[in-house]
Amino acid sequence: MVENKKKPNPIDIHVGSRIRLRRNMLGMSQEKLGESLGITFQQIQKYEKGTNRVGASRLQAIASILGVPVSFFFEDAPGQEGGGPAGFAEDSSTSYVVDFLNSAEGIQLNRAFVKIADVKVRRKVIDLVKALAADED
Repeated sequence: MVENKKKPNPIDIHVGSRIRLRRNMLGMSQEKLGESLGITFQQIQKYEKGTNRVGASRLQAIASILGVPVSFFFEDAPGQEGGGPAGFAEDSSTSYVVDFLNSAEGIQLNRAFVKIADVKVRRKVIDLVKALAADED
């Protein structure tokens, strides 16, 4: 009976995508996160897709394991009216940042960049990327 199937709540989908984003940023597998929580990687998949709702205590545990505050999972969530300083201009830029960080290249670049300890070197990398992007125009 397909009619009885409920569509995932947009907030559950958003929270799940933020779990996946942070897990990928850390280079952690679904299996490792599941083991840390005492659940299967399939359950993590369901959370990340928004198919299963994450309970409050489980979300707190996930936040602790992933090293972020619980509020991280709700940043830029759909339907936030006056919930923060983000305006329309920031919504589109935030979206492309999330898309970038969910890409293989974005994850690799992010992981490598945060390992650069020298602030001056990081600035030079940013200048290089800007110069390369300008060459594309």
